[in-house]
Amino acid sequence: MQVDRLTKLLDFLKDEPNDPFLLYALATEYLRLNQGETALSYYEGLVKDHPKYVGTYYHLGKLYEALNRKDDAITTYQTGMKIAREIRDNHALSELQSVYNTAVGFGDDDDEEY
Repeated sequence: MQVDRLTKLLDFLKDEPNDPFLLYALATEYLRLNQGETALSYYEGLVKDHPKYVGTYYHLGKLYEALNRKDDAITTYQTGMKIAREIRDNHALSELQSVYNTAVGFGDDDDEEY
């Protein structure tokens, strides 16, 4: 079933090779199929070629974290937050701010005594 979905997405992409939604869907599908490097190339291409497709930043950052590339994840979240502010997407901004805070360790020391 998953391969059928991938095949369909690739067929759609032949007609619309620069459609950011299809590129995003392909990245997500490759990630589900445990093909992280292929997913990574699609996500990175999206932020390069379609920087205002703000949903990409969350998933690319999470993938960077999974690949132990924390600095890249933090930079990705920061860029995504900047774009989300520019396009006034408060929902994306909130999600990115949350994962950014976690990635940089904000709030980890809340329970420590001083």
